Amino acid sequence: MKLNTVCVQGGYTPGNGEPRQIPIIQSTTFKYDTSEDMGKLFDLEETGYFYSRLQNPTCDMVAQKLAMLEGGTAAMLTGSGQAANFFALFNICSCGDHIVASNSIYGGTFNLISVTMAKMGIETTFVEPDCSEEELNKAFRPNTKVVFGETIANPALTVLDIEKFASAAHAHGVPLIVDNTFATPVNCRPIEWGADIVTHSTTKYIDGHGATVGGAIIDGGKFDWMAHADKFPGLCTPDDSYHGITYAERFGKEGAFITKCTSQLMRDFGSVQSPQNAFYINLGLESLHVRMKRHCENGLAVAQYLKNHPKIAYVIYSGLEGDKYYETAKKYLPNGTCGVVSFGLKGGRQAASTFMKSLKMCAIETHVADARTCCLNPATSTHRQMTDEQLVAAGVPAELVRLSVGLEDIEDLIADLSQALDKC
Repeated sequence: MKLNTVCVQGGYTPGNGEPRQIPIIQSTTFKYDTSEDMGKLFDLEETGYFYSRLQNPTCDMVAQKLAMLEGGTAAMLTGSGQAANFFALFNICSCGDHIVASNSIYGGTFNLISVTMAKMGIETTFVEPDCSEEELNKAFRPNTKVVFGETIANPALTVLDIEKFASAAHAHGVPLIVDNTFATPVNCRPIEWGADIVTHSTTKYIDGHGATVGGAIIDGGKFDWMAHADKFPGLCTPDDSYHGITYAERFGKEGAFITKCTSQLMRDFGSVQSPQNAFYINLGLESLHVRMKRHCENGLAVAQYLKNHPKIAYVIYSGLEGDKYYETAKKYLPNGTCGVVSFGLKGGRQAASTFMKSLKMCAIETHVADARTCCLNPATSTHRQMTDEQLVAAGVPAELVRLSVGLEDIEDLIADLSQALDKC
């Protein structure tokens, strides 16, 4: 099936007389006739379900659709995008290990890696996304286990050179994990460019309606764990907590990573996605290919309008000709980037504050990637405790506004922006 068809029909094929929409299996447990039957599931000798903290049929149907969309071999859902990134990293890292990561990533993920995982004894070297190959290679250590980046960074909107980061990762015998939340598989499939594992906050464009929080991990099934067995003992030696299974031997390149992540991390941390929320995520996926096209069209139109406005100091949007990442975006995202636009007002903090207060249709929210346009000025909200100097150092100067362009009529959106700018 083509990608558009997968959005609509992937992951679930009803049989004769079965529900056309994926069923919501709202059950914590599953019945078996004998203990021996259930024992085969615990030994991972048979596929099936016994407790929804580990796996649930509804969640697996949606995960399968995401695997198909990303071109992966296995996938799993999590309770949030933050949980997805933590699980993906912690599945191959432990105390004493090291991560190489782009420094242009979502602030919540930056804190996860630099603060929380550091308390677990996992160190990280952050590099500029535009670093040279030489600078990138210098960041690796003998105990480096993974490289991490975002296709389109939130909120910096930098575009990752996936091939460069993948090449460096593979030269050092480790996988590349790419958070593909903003691009979605409609606009970029990182696995095709060399990424090994893809994560998503499905809360954003995949849901697209601000209805449910969720995350996903998709394994490309290409990284040869056994070829680097000394680096990945968790995958390549027996797991004493799960019947002595060696995941890479039992499930191969295609299934080892997700099986371990489910059997071990979901079992112990329990950041489970509910079947009801998975159902909502699937509803979002069914229109993703249509919505992303409109988000990109509206985003570009807004960026072009703002670029030519006398009260705007700068516009950050990689789909806009002249943007720093325009050429990189043309390579990896030829059909469009996303609907998120960042810009700065010439009047600084006061102008940004006036602009935000004057908006009528664009809602002030911390959310992004929604059907409805939402807007945020970090200096007066998420980063309000910082001075102007600290804001500049953090990459979110006082005049910066992040606009997540929705699906409304573009004339209405520009009219709202225009009247707000008139008051600045």
